Amino acid sequence: MLDRRSRLPAAIAVFAAVLGLVFASYSTLDYAAHLDRGLHDVHCSFIPGAPATSDAEPCRAAMYSPYSALMREAYWGGIPISLFALGAFTFFLGFSVYLLVANGRAPKAAVMFFAAVSITPLIVSAVMFTISVTQIGSLCKTCVGLYISSFLLAVGGLLGLGTLSGPGEPRPTVGAAFPLAWLVALGLITLVPAVVYASSAPNHDKFISQCGLIKQAPTENDGLIKLHTKHPVQTAILFEDPLCPTCKAFHARLLHEGAFDNLNAELSLFPLDSECNWMLDTPLHPGACIVAKAVICGADGARDVLEWSYEEQERLGAAGKAGPEALRAVIQQRWGTSMMKCIDDRRTLVRLNKNLHFAVTNAIPVSTPQMYLGQRRVCDEDTDLGLRYTLARLAPEVLR
Repeated sequence: MLDRRSRLPAAIAVFAAVLGLVFASYSTLDYAAHLDRGLHDVHCSFIPGAPATSDAEPCRAAMYSPYSALMREAYWGGIPISLFALGAFTFFLGFSVYLLVANGRAPKAAVMFFAAVSITPLIVSAVMFTISVTQIGSLCKTCVGLYISSFLLAVGGLLGLGTLSGPGEPRPTVGAAFPLAWLVALGLITLVPAVVYASSAPNHDKFISQCGLIKQAPTENDGLIKLHTKHPVQTAILFEDPLCPTCKAFHARLLHEGAFDNLNAELSLFPLDSECNWMLDTPLHPGACIVAKAVICGADGARDVLEWSYEEQERLGAAGKAGPEALRAVIQQRWGTSMMKCIDDRRTLVRLNKNLHFAVTNAIPVSTPQMYLGQRRVCDEDTDLGLRYTLARLAPEVLR
């Protein structure tokens, strides 16, 4: 039991709230910076004040995930959930400073109220931690900073209960309306940053349809690969490289949004590997040509091969850098000798070349992924934060 005049619980809560504000502020600033539709460095460090960096894939993956924001169809990028953390930690900072200054003179109801609500960020953090591990597959350091802040806040709040008993002057009492008013204040202050953000967010409607149309629709002679889906209601052409990390992330976002299985999807393989792609002088993704051929050889199961290549991308990428034989061994281990015979068949190379010529005909940038919904190209800026917003306007049927 702590001495009833101990300032330790409130001091811990003040520190936790300040720490939470710092991490929530960085997360919000990173999100807001992308509203200009540009690509920016992001903060991804356990150390408050560390500069933003381009080497921040776990934090970028968390930011681009469907779980980082609400109301994505109504607002480009949605309303980042870090805004709610920003508001909540602001309230907790003010209340914990009050408890620190009041010390043993704070009403018992105030200490009990703070202990009860201080647990709520920890509950939210537990949910987000589970999502990060099971759905995103990585932990964002900025997010972990918020988890730690939430834990410390709960510790401070619960330790405060230990100061309620023991000898000393009786604490003042307050009416039942006070805890209710504090709870309303917590709710309102938590919502204020999100309301301000939503009211000032720019309208992106004028941008999403300005990235052009496909110049030449695909024909059978272009050799595009059919990716079988469950409820194809909207035609789509995808230009992807099976060893491209950005393609992997984009594919995952389409799946998370529930959109991919509603696409009538055709894949034009665009491996960024100079072994087969004459538009490159050096390979950006060594071995991508071999894996692209494997996708072609998947035939009706091409989607399975493509998704396997994404799941095993790190392993395949390492094998590709080690050399063709190492990569071929990995593919053969999973798909067998018949797959290898198909990869070596000249007809497979011819079909891959047709895919590349189709990309050239349509002036596709030497960059992946690229996506066309019907004839309209989806802007690069709308394939990450603004994906759901863009789909809701260009092809709302794929979100139903």
